[in-house]
Amino acid sequence: MRRRCLTLGLRRSMTTQKKDIRLAVYSYQPYMQRSQAQPLLNAFPSTKLIPTTLSVETAPLAHECNAVCAFVNDDLSAMTLEALHKQGIECIAMRCAGFDRVDLHVAEELGITVLRVPAYSPYAVAEHSVTLCLALNRQLIKSMDRVRGGNYSLSGLVGFDMHRKVVGIIGTGKIGRCTMAIYKGMGCQILAYDPYPHPEAIAIGAKYVELNQLLLESDVVSLHCPLTESTRYLINEHSIELMKNTATLINVSRGGLIDTKALLEAIKNRTIAAVGLDVYEHEAKVFFSDPSLDSDHTPGSSLPLVWDDSLASLASKPNVIITPHSAFLTAEALSTIASVTITNLHEFAVGGPYTNLVERTSYLPPEK
Repeated sequence: MRRRCLTLGLRRSMTTQKKDIRLAVYSYQPYMQRSQAQPLLNAFPSTKLIPTTLSVETAPLAHECNAVCAFVNDDLSAMTLEALHKQGIECIAMRCAGFDRVDLHVAEELGITVLRVPAYSPYAVAEHSVTLCLALNRQLIKSMDRVRGGNYSLSGLVGFDMHRKVVGIIGTGKIGRCTMAIYKGMGCQILAYDPYPHPEAIAIGAKYVELNQLLLESDVVSLHCPLTESTRYLINEHSIELMKNTATLINVSRGGLIDTKALLEAIKNRTIAAVGLDVYEHEAKVFFSDPSLDSDHTPGSSLPLVWDDSLASLASKPNVIITPHSAFLTAEALSTIASVTITNLHEFAVGGPYTNLVERTSYLPPEK
């Protein structure tokens, strides 16, 4: 009996033997050094810091690694996952909440574990979304430009009181609830739309309504929902037609929630008043990089090889503010992302159980 118990114990210890994590961190940038890169290196000394984005072409850089740490715009489509699998990659640790660029079907077929950071600092993103709204309302960019040029006139700078305005929050997860709490503190009325109403949102003072009613009545529409098959182009030609032509639209969630073509038409036709974006439908090609440097292929030309006319058109409008997916970018958020990512990888090292495992539910194929 004793021998049988010892054998069972040996088998159990063998099945839970801890893996040595050999990590490749893609899309490494200098801002990550202190709050993310150093903690990852402390936890996993063999970690490779790779400045380039992850793609099928750059997958071989993860040679001799068994785990990859990827960011929101890294390419984790089928071809990239297959290339990583051939390199021996067993785990994808996303250092973000979103996973819409991961082909979860293929990851499952290849036996690759996908983990994420579902919440790092909802306050950071919520505060950024409100900042965009206030900067548009009070025309801070125009005011600053005028003063720098010695112009101190007030005409053309009229805004409106936020007090008693109706703010519509689409998506009442942690970020959505933090956002509504800030607006509530300004004296705003809060309308909310989410298939799964949250008691905390109701306690804050939000009134859940149907999406069409929210769009019809809101002075500010703020998007805080994930990108899924059902939410892609949630804001489209039809939904914009329902909105007030004095409304402000804010998106700090996912670019694919808005039909860019419809948005440009609405701005052109003045059927929407102002737009604040921290995300963009096709941002993967341009965000987190400086493509403006790549313009020497034609001497005398300053047009980069990568140029998005729709993004440039949006950014040129005086009633549009675009930031480069930086809503999350606070010291606190970066530190939390690193901490949760390290915990996720430690859980992978012992074979689970997993706190932040990404399942195939709410699956959406990666953007092309």
